[in-house]
Amino acid sequence: MNLLIPLMVIVPILCALFLNLLHKKDRAIKAVTIILALALPALPLLANYGFHYFGGYEPLLQNPTLSSNLPSFITGGVLSTFHPAITYSFQSAQQLFVFILGLVGLLALFTSVYETRRPSGVYAYMLFMGIAAMTAILLTDDIFNLYVFFEIAALATVGIVLVSNIKGNYETALKYMILGSVAAPLLLLGIALLLGVTGNVNITDIIYSLKTGMVDPQNPVLLMACGLIVFGWLYGSGLPPFHTIKSAIYSKALPSGSAMIQAFSVFTFIALGIVILRIFSFLPLSQWVILGVSLLAMILGITMAIVQTDIKRMIGFLAVGELGYIGIGLGLGTAFGITAGLFQAVNEVMITALLFIGFGVVLYQTGISDTRKLGGLMVRNPGVALLVLLGGFAMAGVPPLNAFQSKLMLIQASIDAGFPELGVIMILLSIVTFMTFMKAFHTVYLRPKPADLEIKTETIPKATVISLVVLLVVCIIFGLFPQYVTSYLQPLATSLAGGVA
Repeated sequence: MNLLIPLMVIVPILCALFLNLLHKKDRAIKAVTIILALALPALPLLANYGFHYFGGYEPLLQNPTLSSNLPSFITGGVLSTFHPAITYSFQSAQQLFVFILGLVGLLALFTSVYETRRPSGVYAYMLFMGIAAMTAILLTDDIFNLYVFFEIAALATVGIVLVSNIKGNYETALKYMILGSVAAPLLLLGIALLLGVTGNVNITDIIYSLKTGMVDPQNPVLLMACGLIVFGWLYGSGLPPFHTIKSAIYSKALPSGSAMIQAFSVFTFIALGIVILRIFSFLPLSQWVILGVSLLAMILGITMAIVQTDIKRMIGFLAVGELGYIGIGLGLGTAFGITAGLFQAVNEVMITALLFIGFGVVLYQTGISDTRKLGGLMVRNPGVALLVLLGGFAMAGVPPLNAFQSKLMLIQASIDAGFPELGVIMILLSIVTFMTFMKAFHTVYLRPKPADLEIKTETIPKATVISLVVLLVVCIIFGLFPQYVTSYLQPLATSLAGGVA
């Protein structure tokens, strides 16, 4: 067993608890936050691929001794022994996902402690707890353990919004929690139905019982479980019908918090999407549901972004639209399509972080995010404006930036799978995304400065500029050398496309 695997979850939790003890000790919080945050992207690079079994129990599919003696463990087609142990799986795709999550987390924490006059230990606590929860969701092979950290990530999201001190944040957080009080129990009910039918919550064991005929795949309870889990997936990811509240959450968080919340949404989308593909691949309807919801998210997200006057809410809706591209890749079900979708997920996390933090400079300098009251800021910070512009180009899929590569792969995958119409829709929506972004960019940076616009501070924290540069450099590298990224994702994509657990 690789002890560094559980440390990827344990270390952020310990960091969160320690920083919470330093509340109101500003200098200590600033120094300790940066030092501890450096561990976030470092741990996945140091860990070796493999599994970690809490309690020493291995899944049936990976335990040849247990597999060869299945009859003694089965009663009426259901595993008669419930194994509560939790498995964490760490392979090349998880390494990339956890590294990107850690990198964005590092930059968000780095930015937050310098953009805030009095760094908050509570805010850092929420960010670290959210990162820990999302790391566990990406690593776990236990669907109930996934649910537990799903709830922790939701609470961390609410906490990030509550400590922002932005007008209306309490009301928005309360609405999000009320919706979560409906969606999360339904997700748990779906998991309970899976437990009742298969006798286990370990995902690999559930799949094994379905593939070997120990459980009847035609059982209608499985279809109900799939529907309930899909509903929880929609809530956690911010897909329709939850796209409006999720974009509101983005607008009520600090820019660094918005960047992290979007990372949570993307990786929740990936983690639960993979679970749905793994367990319910025998249901043709599951892939059509993923395709349908993704297409709806793309259209609604970009359509609603056009009419927004709040910068962060506009980016939030664009981010919902970008989630649809990821879902198209997963829904196609081919190895190439899934690879493209996962690559798009990695790209979206970095690009939206760049845009949230970049446009956050406007909020930092003026205290305003309403585009109707902004203008003329290109003269004051042309460097940041250029970084934001390139981030917008990346989101729209302009070459040679990273999203161009992933969107091109998605279009090719759609054509190869016999759905050229999807490729045409993605091209058209990318054009609309570009136009929407350029409209906002012109309004904020290029049009004449309104006479009543007050600039509260001329200085921009160097930490913010450094974070933007790092994110842009990574976007450029991934755009120029996509094969190095996709090589980490192909094994997972191939196994999902081939129906291998």
